[in-house]
Amino acid sequence: MGPALRELSELITFIHRFLTKMFQALGFQFSDKQLHFIIIGIAGFIIFILSTLLFKWLAKYSIQFVSLIFTLTVLVVVVFAIEIQQKISGSGNMEFADVVYGLWGFLAIFAIYLVGYGIYKLIKKQLT
Repeated sequence: MGPALRELSELITFIHRFLTKMFQALGFQFSDKQLHFIIIGIAGFIIFILSTLLFKWLAKYSIQFVSLIFTLTVLVVVVFAIEIQQKISGSGNMEFADVVYGLWGFLAIFAIYLVGYGIYKLIKKQLT
């Protein structure tokens, strides 16, 4: 996981430098905070629009799809935060495999839920 975080850090550094140079070439002198305000603001709004469109489309089929995507998103953030905390505190090894296994654990339990839910719906349909 350490090498992956380093590569991600290098990518973010590259993008940061590129945007700083691009804005300077266009005649703008943004501070680091102003650059963060603009870029994160725009990126967040684009994500908001795309997720709204996706969730509206998914909600036509089932609100559970929306809940699944939201849960997976939150879990990805949480498991990465746990791994970073382990690295910082030295309480464990920071490994990408831990992230993958944690998410697979959720998917396995969710699959069990789906089977149970399917059986419930089938029985309910047979009784009505």
